[in-house]
Amino acid sequence: MISVLIADDQAVVREGFDLFLRDHPRIEVIGHASSGTEALKQVRLLRPDVVLMDIRMPRGDGLTATREVLKEFPNTRVVVVTTFDLDEYVFGALDMGAAGFLLKDTDPKDLVAAVIAAAEGGSVLSPRLTRRLIVEFGKRKQSVGVLLPSHDLSLREMEVVQHLARGLGNGEVADVMELELSTVKSHISNICRKLDVRTRVQIVIWAYQNDVVREFSTE
Repeated sequence: MISVLIADDQAVVREGFDLFLRDHPRIEVIGHASSGTEALKQVRLLRPDVVLMDIRMPRGDGLTATREVLKEFPNTRVVVVTTFDLDEYVFGALDMGAAGFLLKDTDPKDLVAAVIAAAEGGSVLSPRLTRRLIVEFGKRKQSVGVLLPSHDLSLREMEVVQHLARGLGNGEVADVMELELSTVKSHISNICRKLDVRTRVQIVIWAYQNDVVREFSTE
């Protein structure tokens, strides 16, 4: 079972997400929180596998709560859920290691899929915003002490980075590179280890920050 904590200041949103998720046999909603401060307390108490975290909440915002949750419980997966497709806070959450973000109008089926993907170690981005978010992040951030393209990523791993930067999912990368899905996942794990990052989103951020996409483009 995947245990989930729902943190949102609007009761109707919490109840709606709860309703969508409880119908799935693999998911158990174990708690609600109405603020970032309460979310952190609930995580400490309940130890959920996944937290659906609203960013803009009173009495402790979701960004601060995300930072604290990931610091204290690095194995907990935080998925940011927001009304704003390019909220400044979302960039901060992804940069610090959140598993991804969804919009609040996400289809219930996609919400369930996102929870499962996050619990299994994947990263979750609202499909219609993936490329837009990545490119915008690259524009807004400057490289400050991050690894350069000369790092010890293999050519194969750099090719994987390229495809991730284009917004491809693991299955699509496997198809394009004619690899087994398990091999792609292994490459991504190795890339995360070498770059000292937590998620595939951070891999792409690194690529744009360091002009890796332009330097190693195969297109």
